[in-house]
Amino acid sequence: MSINKRSFLKLGVAAGITGAVSSVYASSDKSTTKPIVGNDTLGLKSITSSAVPITTQERLARIKKAQKLMAVNNIEAIVLEPGSAMNYFTGIQWWRSERLTCVIIPKEGEIGIVTPYFEEPSVREKMSFGKDVRTWHEHENPFNRVVNFLIDRGITKGNIGFESTVRYFVHHGVLSANTNLSIVPADPITLGCRMIKSSNELALMRKANEITLLAYQAVWKNLDVGMTQADINHLMKTAQTQLGGKGVWNMALLNESSAYPHGTDKPQTVKEGSIVLMDCGCNVHGYQSDISRTFVYGDATKKQKQVWSTVRKGQQIAYETAQVGVEAGAVDDAVRQYYESLGFGPGYKTPGLSHRTGHGIGMDGHETANFVHGEKTKLAKGMCFSNEPGIYIFEEFGVRLEDCLYIGDKGAEWFTVPPKSLDDPIGSMGS
Repeated sequence: MSINKRSFLKLGVAAGITGAVSSVYASSDKSTTKPIVGNDTLGLKSITSSAVPITTQERLARIKKAQKLMAVNNIEAIVLEPGSAMNYFTGIQWWRSERLTCVIIPKEGEIGIVTPYFEEPSVREKMSFGKDVRTWHEHENPFNRVVNFLIDRGITKGNIGFESTVRYFVHHGVLSANTNLSIVPADPITLGCRMIKSSNELALMRKANEITLLAYQAVWKNLDVGMTQADINHLMKTAQTQLGGKGVWNMALLNESSAYPHGTDKPQTVKEGSIVLMDCGCNVHGYQSDISRTFVYGDATKKQKQVWSTVRKGQQIAYETAQVGVEAGAVDDAVRQYYESLGFGPGYKTPGLSHRTGHGIGMDGHETANFVHGEKTKLAKGMCFSNEPGIYIFEEFGVRLEDCLYIGDKGAEWFTVPPKSLDDPIGSMGS
């Protein structure tokens, strides 16, 4: 018979994070099962004081690497709008509007920034290196500033790489200002830098995942009959925030809603035997976590246990397949082959695994490349992915387990180690 939640709580917290959980609770009664929805004082302490942000020296090294890749790929400069790529290379965190602010990284020489005149003081506050800021007034064409910067770097023609999220009006504006330029994807540069994480980046991702894992423990401890999906989301947001997570996001799916990877609008509440599928994360100094857990409140049915165990086995198959030099698509194929041997699918059909097995992750929650059929990118040391197979049975329930991993010297290493069983559903930190 399955151990139920209340018995679980009496036996203690999940193996592997007991000490960590104890250290972040300012004061708590671990034997209580009374829900604390609406209480924003869970008694959790921030664990981010030791997290070291990316240094200026590392960002300058990224610029140098980008410039080397530009030379190899016959690209004269790359253009970045505000977002994770601009933050990655420069540390500048800005927003997008109809007014152009962009960073230009030339193949040689110092970077440049184009921004509205009235934004210059604020932009300079966020700069840790570089001095070349070109401003424009409201009645002027900002793209002339971009072209003039390129001219000053000796660039009057050739390929200009645009980061993949740069908007069309920026493409059009730059080309209109100099028709001798050619717009090409900057992916060989941006992905060539960002797909391989440094030890500093891995440390920040590890901390973000630790926050999310500990927050799951707080949620599991406080689940109770009658809670809504919104109640659970509020609890998870409070826990991650108190632990020091930024940019917190949460999704809780209950009962039949869990059969659909992103849920439905039908109201659901926790009851005895409820499936509780959660997908949550946060960031630490811009680096993301992404963890999914599936609980059963009370005693699990035989079918719930079987599906959970099948998903967990699939997750392990993905982990063991993710070796250096293996194509990313092979990870998805291996999981799907196992599920199909048990009668799920075939392919992406349900009942079965209707989405990819995982996605790249770093400063963005979803990055290239993916564990998806047909993906030819070969795994290399420093790449990071989610590992999140699921099985979804429409009109019944779904199970998803998700832990992030990075590629080590030979193969995959866990940021967080998945739980061993539905009776012990939290997991632990990787080594």
